[in-house]
Amino acid sequence: MTDPDPRPKNRRVPPPEPVAAEPPELAGDEPEPNAPPPPRPPRNLRPLWWSLGGLVLLGGLAASWFLLPIRTVTVKGHERLSEAQVRQLAGLTPGFGWLYYGRWRAAGLARSPWIEAATVTRRFPDTVTVQVRERVPFVRWKRPSGDVVALAEDGTVLPGARNVSGLPLLSGWGPDRRAEALALTRALRRYNVQSVAYTPSGFTVATTTTTVWSGDLATLLKYAEAIVQFPDQKIYIYPWGVSVQ
Repeated sequence: MTDPDPRPKNRRVPPPEPVAAEPPELAGDEPEPNAPPPPRPPRNLRPLWWSLGGLVLLGGLAASWFLLPIRTVTVKGHERLSEAQVRQLAGLTPGFGWLYYGRWRAAGLARSPWIEAATVTRRFPDTVTVQVRERVPFVRWKRPSGDVVALAEDGTVLPGARNVSGLPLLSGWGPDRRAEALALTRALRRYNVQSVAYTPSGFTVATTTTTVWSGDLATLLKYAEAIVQFPDQKIYIYPWGVSVQ
């Protein structure tokens, strides 16, 4: 007989069988035989290039030393120092590299008491010119020890000065008043000053015709015309006037 109910009947479906999971591949497992080898990391060539660059630079510097030596040296303005002395002070030894010559090499010019100013000029490829302005002996100074040395106008001691016996002689005791004595000698230059002696109490100036004493530098300069007005006299200058004996 035919089932009058056409709806499908419920049937029990068996559950699917579990599938076993594959174990994960461990880091230490061997690669497959046909797998390509891992790529090599790129080599760092920077140290090599730095080394090669340093060698090239050193080679260039060494070559410039020998290919560009100083061949021509001109010294100007020297009178008391010899050309050889100026060359030595300027560090201009034979064969020194022109490219490396500079202020550090010429420092001896600034240390010399005889050189007041110096200008060093380089001209490519091998020429150096040294222009100097020397200090000139201005007075003699008798030290407390008794030694007599030459001084420039700015008070610099000039060792080894010659032919200075005709210069004015500065001397004194007590506090060092050389700067004032130099200023006094400079201001009275037209009166043919022979000597200036200083003490704590004042200055005594001797000319070819007279002697002048004053306790104050400014007062002495103020009444300096008394040197001409009273020749062959001893002149004493005070803030209130002039006394002649």
